[in-house]
Amino acid sequence: MPPTVIGIDLGTTFSLAAFMEHGKPVVVRDGAGVALVPSVISFHDDGSVLVGSPARQRCLSDPEHTVFSVKRLMGKTLAELKEDLPHIPYQVIEREVEPTRRVLHVKIGGREHTPEELSALILQEVRRRAGNPTKAVITVPAYFDDTQRQATRDAGRIAGLDVLRIINEPTAAALAYGLDQRRTGTVAVYDLGGGTFDCSILSIKEGVFKVLSTNGDTHLGGDDFDRALMTLVTRELGIAQTDRNPELLQHLRDQAERVKIALSNNVSADYVLELPTQHLSYRRTITRAELEELMRPFVDRSLERCRLALRDAELTIKEIDEVVLVGGSTRVPYVRQRVEEFFGRKPHTELNPEEVVAMGAAIQADILTGGRRHLLLLDVVPLSLGIETLGGAVSKLIYRNTTVPCRATERFTTYVDNQTGVDINIYQGERELTKDCRSLGRFKLSGIPPMPAQMAQIDVTFLIDANGMLTVSAKEQRSGQEAKVTVQPGQGLSDEEVERLVLESVEHAREDFQARRFIELKNKAEITVRHTEKGLASEGVHLPDDQRKRIDAALAWTRQAMQGGDVDHLQEATDELANATLPLAELLMNAVVRTTLQDRRMEEVNPSTL
Repeated sequence: MPPTVIGIDLGTTFSLAAFMEHGKPVVVRDGAGVALVPSVISFHDDGSVLVGSPARQRCLSDPEHTVFSVKRLMGKTLAELKEDLPHIPYQVIEREVEPTRRVLHVKIGGREHTPEELSALILQEVRRRAGNPTKAVITVPAYFDDTQRQATRDAGRIAGLDVLRIINEPTAAALAYGLDQRRTGTVAVYDLGGGTFDCSILSIKEGVFKVLSTNGDTHLGGDDFDRALMTLVTRELGIAQTDRNPELLQHLRDQAERVKIALSNNVSADYVLELPTQHLSYRRTITRAELEELMRPFVDRSLERCRLALRDAELTIKEIDEVVLVGGSTRVPYVRQRVEEFFGRKPHTELNPEEVVAMGAAIQADILTGGRRHLLLLDVVPLSLGIETLGGAVSKLIYRNTTVPCRATERFTTYVDNQTGVDINIYQGERELTKDCRSLGRFKLSGIPPMPAQMAQIDVTFLIDANGMLTVSAKEQRSGQEAKVTVQPGQGLSDEEVERLVLESVEHAREDFQARRFIELKNKAEITVRHTEKGLASEGVHLPDDQRKRIDAALAWTRQAMQGGDVDHLQEATDELANATLPLAELLMNAVVRTTLQDRRMEEVNPSTL
């Protein structure tokens, strides 16, 4: 009897599924015992589509109609793929679907397909192999942002699956190894796949899995090892990187992958190109040492991410109890050697690194559908989230490495009299100003009754569910007007930008704080100036000349200070304005009292008759 729920590892190079049977995860295999479904799609002119191994076989014969490494396109813009495009034989374009949102499309045979649609075709093939179950847990790299997670969920829905949960690949791998059975411990998961890398630090205590930190690179993996080999060969052949000959590119890639795999078990392998149609014949022996030298900068990048993950978790290498290797690229001996040297302990490699994530996803799927295992997974937010406030500052509601699911609410107000709508602009990043962060989306809260500035009470709530999906809502408390949006950013974060956002928040902490402080102080000064001008218009004639002159001077000083950027200068000016307007405040208060007493006397003389 086929399973009703499965765990799916949707990978860059291969995808696969697993399910629970008699309390243990079982990997779905075909009649030949093969578990891995190549993440490749090939389109025929007659409209038929091949997925998996048959599509992979067409990579060489029909590269322009065959798509691979779709996962690397998820949540990206064309600009972020500039390093990949010279190595991709198929055509990738970008469409603007809304003024603030752009979507990638793969153009094949006159038709266009989004990465979500292509991923759905892969998921459908995985689902078919498993007997067409209706529910699934799908894994993603821990450092996938909101766009990429939402794209993965959408792909599952297009494939006809009820996606119960999106979980992080490192957490799934730790589950598969049964590390949750430890009463306590700290685990580092090194996950290097075909196109993505993550390092996650997890703590385990009494069945509770908590991700202490995660760091990664959504554009680093075995594909980069292949491309380094391709670059070596094209340089020796004198072929320009801009040469988009689809047949040549696919043969270069195919041979690079074959040589890389061969060098995991041999000290040398031959790179062979035979393309009679292009009058090209090439043979070169590649040694394992040469490949390792080509791989070194990429492995160094991955280990730097490991250092940052440890830093964020406030742990040292010596405090790590277990190390787990995940992803097909960790089969490479050089990768295993470097990871063992870095952590100072032999990592877990007992389970197939290409199957372990799907197995963990199956365990989580079993838990969500009533399985007996008592387990709680607590992942984290990779980057801080907040909204734009007046002057371009970011007010953070949820900070990076906050455990999910989570919720945060903060109260804001209006700055203009009779304001009936508020734009809520959502940002992701570690800096204090919007210009240094990434916009995730926006929505408008309308229908606020006209009222004086600062009278409206607008509660903004950020909610991140267990899948890492963000929903932002806003409600004006006096009127009850509310609006909300599930954030679907127009584009994902580049790998360099993710780390830059974090590092720059530290490097620029002082100047960011000063800039934000000036913006907040300027906003308060504008309100004070506005109220002072109103007060002078109604009661200014009753002020002695010396007091009026002092207020006028303080107003001029404050307006001048608001045009600069000196926090201390503006603080001094607003302090002087506050002191200078004390007599005016007293006159305004007396006027209010007089009006109130007069109204009461009028009521006594003319009582209402009901």
